[in-house]
Amino acid sequence: MYKVRRWVVRHSRMFETLYRSFEPILLKLHPLWRRLGYARVEAPMRAVEKRVKGLLFDCQMCGQCVLSSTGMSCPMNCPKNLRNGPCGGVRSNGHCEVKPEMKCVWVEAWAGSRNMQAGERIQVVQQPVDFRLRGTSSWLSVVRQQTQRNEERVQ
Repeated sequence: MYKVRRWVVRHSRMFETLYRSFEPILLKLHPLWRRLGYARVEAPMRAVEKRVKGLLFDCQMCGQCVLSSTGMSCPMNCPKNLRNGPCGGVRSNGHCEVKPEMKCVWVEAWAGSRNMQAGERIQVVQQPVDFRLRGTSSWLSVVRQQTQRNEERVQ
């Protein structure tokens, strides 16, 4: 998993482009999911998301994905679960103080963000993790948030 995760970060621009193509499809499915019920769609969507993102990003299914803001490096892989940058213990070689065999998630995030078109998003301060959302689909969450914003604009 670790090697795949590092490969994805090195190819973060490609994954950014892929997600930008995927997100509109998710949004177009909103009427179907609303009709079926988001609660009913959650389990199958979560299973797909867990497999795909687990393989590529070593996703921890926090329910609040910020990969597009962190160079495709999942901050939940940080042993300290830091969402807004590295701790003070990053070793001089860029490795983690807790897991010395692992490169710091935030060193990876910075490198990945430099490849991305929206790389400046790494500067945006992330909200603290809401552990109540752990194990839920962030894809469905994005659809709900986007469609709610769009509906509010129309009103």
